[in-house]
Amino acid sequence: MPVASRFVVSAQALRLSAIAGLTAIALGGCVTKPITSVTVAPMVDMGTAPGNPLTENKPSFFTLPNMAADHTPVRVGVILPFASGTPAVKALSAAMMKAAEMAVYDSGNKDILLMTADEGTTPESAAGAAVRLLDQGAEIIVGPLYAPSVRAIRHEARDRGVPVLAFSTDRSVAGDGVYLMGFLPQNDTDRVVAYALAQGHHKFAALVPSTPYGDVTLDAMKAVVTDGKGELGDVQHFSATVDGVLAPAATIARTDADAVFIPQGGPVLRAAAPVLGTSGFDPTKVKLLGTGVWNDPANAAEPMLNGAWFAAPDPKDEIAFNAKYREMFGSTPPPLAALSYDAMSLIAVLAKGEPYKRFTRAALADPNGFAGADGLFRFAPDGTAERGLAVLSVAPDGFHVVDPAPTTFVKPGS
Repeated sequence: MPVASRFVVSAQALRLSAIAGLTAIALGGCVTKPITSVTVAPMVDMGTAPGNPLTENKPSFFTLPNMAADHTPVRVGVILPFASGTPAVKALSAAMMKAAEMAVYDSGNKDILLMTADEGTTPESAAGAAVRLLDQGAEIIVGPLYAPSVRAIRHEARDRGVPVLAFSTDRSVAGDGVYLMGFLPQNDTDRVVAYALAQGHHKFAALVPSTPYGDVTLDAMKAVVTDGKGELGDVQHFSATVDGVLAPAATIARTDADAVFIPQGGPVLRAAAPVLGTSGFDPTKVKLLGTGVWNDPANAAEPMLNGAWFAAPDPKDEIAFNAKYREMFGSTPPPLAALSYDAMSLIAVLAKGEPYKRFTRAALADPNGFAGADGLFRFAPDGTAERGLAVLSVAPDGFHVVDPAPTTFVKPGS
């Protein structure tokens, strides 16, 4: 087992820090705070009771050489594919670890120990990583990245009563002690379609990729339209390729709907857009709607997308986080790094509680939520994250907020 290293409290030291197998961090200004409390009905579905709950500090648990034997630090296990053979995944893991370090630094909590283990490439390797961290006394686990890994570690974590803040977007692995930090496509869809309904759009159509993402977003769209007493007309499915989208795009351009939902980004979206224009689509009468996959600066250059709406975090939050990360580490973080920062910031907020009782379901699933680097978020009873998103409009000079992200989950008059 690699030796743990203690970080000096400075940005320069953090830039030079290497990600080792076990890293203890003692760092220092809290930026993530709980939203103001209100009275909310308690959640049910308490999940499976742990069979071997972690209840006390043990001599075998990981500690620092200068730490008193009777002192219980906040041990946090981090599982990511640090040693991945794919350069992009390895770089992402390193960036997510740096973001976690930055969150601990910002929290000012000198008592947090980050203990890392490699996720590996199989569910078995992830399960082994979780067991090692749990044996070293982890009170909470951050990660893994992939759904099969999350599924593989959940039993052991649940048995010991240790919650998991994972980065998968597969909602089937959430619940019973597993909380998903990732942005779910249902959140994006709910937000932008509900906003369109509120702005008077009533008849919807959809141009949807034949992918799991397309299926999930279409189901979510149907639910929101139904709840809002709207109408869903033509739905065109397409193979998620540049060639595959052209004919369906030409067909959907002739719809009589007043809003068209397209949960597809990248080159495929930009291939579909001009086809809409040449096939009779009138953007002055029909509003295009998208999800967070539209959050790509290249889309601003496509004229047919100008004025379209999509849901995403408020850009000012991303700008602030990226600036802080660049100042500390000298590079721009990948988008998922902010999720790691939020997970660790949440842990730092709750770490002031009593050892082995601070990361309870009631605390983690506070219905008031938390303000993170990507805006407001909270965990639903099923363990998925509900995000406070903004609605953005595409313009030639970039994206503009047309409806701000909420600052509270409390409904007016509640």
